[in-house]
Amino acid sequence: MTDLALHRHKERGSSERATLDAILDDVLAGTLSTVVDGEPWVVPMLFARQGDRILLHGSTGAGALRHVAAGAPAALAVVAVDALVVGHTTFDSSANYRSAVVHGSLTPLPDDERAEALDALSERILPGRSAEVRPMTRQEMAKTLVMSMPITPGRFLAKTRTGTASPPDEVTQAWHGIVELRTVALDPDPAPTSGAAEVPRSVRDFAGARVLA
Repeated sequence: MTDLALHRHKERGSSERATLDAILDDVLAGTLSTVVDGEPWVVPMLFARQGDRILLHGSTGAGALRHVAAGAPAALAVVAVDALVVGHTTFDSSANYRSAVVHGSLTPLPDDERAEALDALSERILPGRSAEVRPMTRQEMAKTLVMSMPITPGRFLAKTRTGTASPPDEVTQAWHGIVELRTVALDPDPAPTSGAAEVPRSVRDFAGARVLA
């Protein structure tokens, strides 16, 4: 089993579910990793936490996704960079961040759970959108692979850094401190084929929130 213990800056690590859940619920995308034919495989993916599991989806035509869906060990990593920590030297510079890695095996969801899981994924990313558009067709469902990864004690680790730059251990006149970072939602930009359709409530609410993780 993979050793998830931190061996450096142990104070930044956490195995608390509340810490993990807060990070997973605040970050929209992560990277899913596994090994395919002896080679590393990593792909960025949108995801959603639903209780004690993480939901992911992709095309049924993606061979590597079928590989992890068949039970290959996998890991999902997520990170949000909150600030640049500008030290008095480049060696002492860092970043404030929230990150998590969850290990486990992915299981394809049965047909009677897939529609609800896909709605959960949509609602996680853009709350309210599912009710504004037609349901997925049977053909679209057939092209979509929906998987879940269990959140199991001992199989995840969260790590965070907060605070300002470390105090210099030498005499220096170099400026040091932090530069906070934010991801901001801009005004909705309709597609040309959207015509005169009004911007829906889900998009207005999302854009109105402005600051994202």
